[in-house]
Amino acid sequence: MINLKGVKPFAEGGNRICYIHPDDEDLCLKVSKKEVIRKMYTNAPWYKKLRSEKSFDDNFREERAYKQKSIKKNQEKIWRHLAKWHAFVETSEGQASCTELIKNNDQVAPNLEEYLFSKGRTEEINRALKEFEIFLHETKLLTKNIIPHNLAVTESDSGLILKIIDGLGCMSFIPLPEISDTFANRYIKRRIELMYSRIEWDLSGRKGSWK
Repeated sequence: MINLKGVKPFAEGGNRICYIHPDDEDLCLKVSKKEVIRKMYTNAPWYKKLRSEKSFDDNFREERAYKQKSIKKNQEKIWRHLAKWHAFVETSEGQASCTELIKNNDQVAPNLEEYLFSKGRTEEINRALKEFEIFLHETKLLTKNIIPHNLAVTESDSGLILKIIDGLGCMSFIPLPEISDTFANRYIKRRIELMYSRIEWDLSGRKGSWK
């Protein structure tokens, strides 16, 4: 078991807490908040309660998302824009999802939200967004709504690169995008539209609804 007592998280979202692996600084440990899972299950409509409480855990949703056919078919190019998933591990704070920690110069890479609030829509980030958009269309990688804080911004010799660090998977209740390329293309087109809408909403003061 990995002891996380006294280890300070480097990030925290609504559903999970993120730690740097104490024995490997290139790995991230994501621990789900048990109280959030219980609340989500309790407040879910009856038909969603037909599934187990475990299905509301982002760690297990993430594991399933990494098994999608796009990742299996695109091993040579997929990791340019996606953090690697390794395994579940037991920690003192509960079971954790162990993934690649995206870094810049030995420091945790900033997410896109942090970059945008610091530097705005630079030419560099616009090129990175366009490359990421093309990547999604080419690989047909399925994501949930692409929120800026779920994308890490890394540096390379060719410029900035965006990497998905959270939010992988399909939102459709009936998972047609997982089965059909036609539905996958429509689904991805909509996710990209919403990604840009969210970016504009963030930069314009977050007034009204970003959708």
